[in-house]
Amino acid sequence: MGLTSKSVGKNACDNDFTVERIDGGKVIALAGNPNVGKSTVFNALTGMNQHTGNWTGKTVQNAQGTCTAGEATYTMVDIPGTYSLLAHSAEEEVARDFICFGGTDAVIVVCDATCLERNLNLVLQTIEITEHTLVCVNLLDEAKKKKITVDLAKLSELLGVPVCGAAARNGEGISEMMEKLPEVINRKPPQKPCVTYSEEVETALSMITPVLEKKLLGKLSPRWTAIRLLDRDEKLNKSISDFIGFDIDMDEDVSRAVYTAADYLIERGIDSQKLKDMIVTSIVQNGEKIAEQCTAFERPDYYERDRKIDRILTHKIWGVPIMAAMLLVIFWITIEGANYPSDLLFGALFALGDKLSALMSNIGAPTWLNSMLVDGVYRVLAWVTAVMLPPMAIFFPLFTLLEDVGYLPRVAFNLDKYFKKANACGKQALTMAMGFGCNAAGVTGCRIIDSPRERLIAILTNSFVPCNGRFPTIIAVITMFMTAGAAGFGQSFLSVLILTAVIILGVILTFLMSRFLSATVLKGVPSSFALELPPYRRPQIGKVIVRSIFDRTIFVLGRAVAVAAPAGFVIWLLGTVQIGGTPLLTVCADFLDPFASFIGLDGVILLAFILGFPANEIVVPIMLMAYMSEGKIVEYESLDTLKQLLIDNGWTITTAVCTLLFMLCHFPCSTTCMTIKKETGSLKWTAAAFFLPFAVGIVICAVAANVMRIFI
Repeated sequence: MGLTSKSVGKNACDNDFTVERIDGGKVIALAGNPNVGKSTVFNALTGMNQHTGNWTGKTVQNAQGTCTAGEATYTMVDIPGTYSLLAHSAEEEVARDFICFGGTDAVIVVCDATCLERNLNLVLQTIEITEHTLVCVNLLDEAKKKKITVDLAKLSELLGVPVCGAAARNGEGISEMMEKLPEVINRKPPQKPCVTYSEEVETALSMITPVLEKKLLGKLSPRWTAIRLLDRDEKLNKSISDFIGFDIDMDEDVSRAVYTAADYLIERGIDSQKLKDMIVTSIVQNGEKIAEQCTAFERPDYYERDRKIDRILTHKIWGVPIMAAMLLVIFWITIEGANYPSDLLFGALFALGDKLSALMSNIGAPTWLNSMLVDGVYRVLAWVTAVMLPPMAIFFPLFTLLEDVGYLPRVAFNLDKYFKKANACGKQALTMAMGFGCNAAGVTGCRIIDSPRERLIAILTNSFVPCNGRFPTIIAVITMFMTAGAAGFGQSFLSVLILTAVIILGVILTFLMSRFLSATVLKGVPSSFALELPPYRRPQIGKVIVRSIFDRTIFVLGRAVAVAAPAGFVIWLLGTVQIGGTPLLTVCADFLDPFASFIGLDGVILLAFILGFPANEIVVPIMLMAYMSEGKIVEYESLDTLKQLLIDNGWTITTAVCTLLFMLCHFPCSTTCMTIKKETGSLKWTAAAFFLPFAVGIVICAVAANVMRIFI
């Protein structure tokens, strides 16, 4: 069988649950728990690398692509990873509603062969919704290493739906899975349900399903709809009514049957909440029985290696220090590795700028236009690219590597108790970690937090951890003023040690501000959540590099460049336009100087932060331009040259410390603010996210400056 693929022309759906059918093909939904290789299956089928959009009106992502198997063309939709379809979160709601109302022709549920029992919970719920279900037991290669055997034929018999095996990372089993799809799409409903409930619940369902069979006309599963009607989920009932074309709650026959069944259950002591508990318990127990009958373990201690590693990495005492040490190593590699390529980029891009300037002069371009485009816009873009690209190209692959190995969920586990004390969600640890690469990416990552209150807390506090755009300035200040007495490896190690301490301060501030918000404007108690610690896996180095470079590095750099270009024009304008012979840049700096001096800075530094709102990377070049009274961004030859320039303009150790603290705590950049507005849909919360770190930074700098003035 031939298997080819192409990308769908668009990623976002036309409406909440409508998918573009390519060449009239069938729509296939890919479902599965997190960490089962669902996206790997999706990429193997479509040839895409997770080009995503949002479900309209929601902050939950989707991805689409097409796959041609034989003569058939399929539109594949990668729905959110979820453990259940009972709609306790936005992801569960989207997954359930797309399967029910999205016009899918079949659903492929991807499972993890090493922990089948847990995955069967989702499988059984999916089969209840639609008989057009195909179960793909993935990660058979890992199961083989752990001496786990899954009887696929027995599993298919017990579930009553087709089952296939796969090792998607190696491309095994994908073609065989696609061969089964026509059978799945055209199969008739099974004679008996795969999940059986207690006698009372089954009797209640039998009172409703005959009525629904006549009313639904095959549009939805009568049995599943009966269960949902007994659940009394008003929002879901409205979705059902919209889908079938009439108000199911107002239908006399259906209402009579539902009330009769509900009264029958209440007479036997089963209210709505107890019914939900019984349904969940029955699904879990059915899954356990099925897994026991078709899974064999040659080694009962197959998880022992992972447990031994977790005893160290998630230890109550050593877990956090190990995490901090790992962070230190990553930053050291990033700093050391980025220096040389950053210097090369500086030289190449600024040399190209000189050639562009000469070219414009040769073609007779006006001097002001040459200066604006080259000295203003181009030099800012060159600076941002040279500063951002090398460290991101190192940091993001390292971060993605930790994600691929399975360590990041352990980070959330280690920090969960601290976020709980702050009345926040432990998942915030993951969004905070993403913020080290880019605060905008960290804000987007807050979608994984189900509680709206806790999601807002995570968004508002994400800027307290420094992003890649702030690292170069922080590192430069540390190197020039705090580790200047050391040399070689000693200086690098000491710089990274201080950098790690600064980052830990940012993490502590995140805890404190989360606690402050949860006690004031966002009052509430922390919600519970299920955190899966996936097995440790050998990383796929090639895919890690490709995914981190194209999906993260280039994406973040592109957004920074987009806002840096107009910023370059504004900076050039302020440096060129003069009032009474004084550049407007200097006039503004002098105006800000009294307040800036109070918090340990000067007017130039504060103005540089304000003008650096589009991108943190341009803060230092703005300082240089103001100090040197240049009308353009300039390149400094070395840190020693830059240090001497700063000292000549009044910098002291107090100035350096306050600049460092203000770089840690100040308003988020424009890209992050735009992302916050998109995620919250509120200017009020965007303003709060802007002013919260700014206010904290002013207070911290003021305290530090005045304390240091007393003792130094």
